[in-house]
Amino acid sequence: MHTILLIDDDERLAELLGRYFKQFDLQLESANLPSQGLARLKRGGVDLVILDVMMPEMDGFEVCKQIRHDSEVPIVMLTARGEVMDRVVGLELGADDYLPKPFEPRELVARIQNIFKRSERSRSDEAVMRFGDLAIDTALQQATLADEVVQLSSTEYRMLELLVRQAGKTLSRDEILNQLKGVEVELFTRSVDIAISRLRQKLKPAEFIKTVRGSGYCFVGRVS
Repeated sequence: MHTILLIDDDERLAELLGRYFKQFDLQLESANLPSQGLARLKRGGVDLVILDVMMPEMDGFEVCKQIRHDSEVPIVMLTARGEVMDRVVGLELGADDYLPKPFEPRELVARIQNIFKRSERSRSDEAVMRFGDLAIDTALQQATLADEVVQLSSTEYRMLELLVRQAGKTLSRDEILNQLKGVEVELFTRSVDIAISRLRQKLKPAEFIKTVRGSGYCFVGRVS
């Protein structure tokens, strides 16, 4: 479920949108003041911001500017003013879309869903992940080390990609098994250790996979 943050001093709008969004698996949180919204955004876990232009403390353009200073979270701006210049300013400041009030909630949801779809397509286009001399091509399902193809079984490749996509996070053996469901080769807890050992041998002399004693395994390479 996506979490949407509404920064708007209209409490009734927050209540109406909150109920409506639930139909589309969207969770709405709201802040009546820009300062409250910016503080909530800093805590993380927000997938998109809906931002009104006319507010106390500071207008939505200034809020948008402050958000863009620290974050690339998608922003949809709302305003009771429909002037072209307002839309241009909002987009130039980094807003992803713009909707004048009054609006139909269904149109707002459609714009939000389109933003998420574009974001997902953008991520899927980033087919090659690089960590120093190691490159993982998710389209070809192939890894190369110092421009040489690493000969991996389908299970080894899937395990490597799983660890890479969650780089820096320690995955337990059970988590690895659960997330590799659908792999043709039947895996057991002991099989994870064996597959990790083979991966390490094939990725030498680089050491990308760290054992976290009592917890599991962690990919420690850095994106380059």
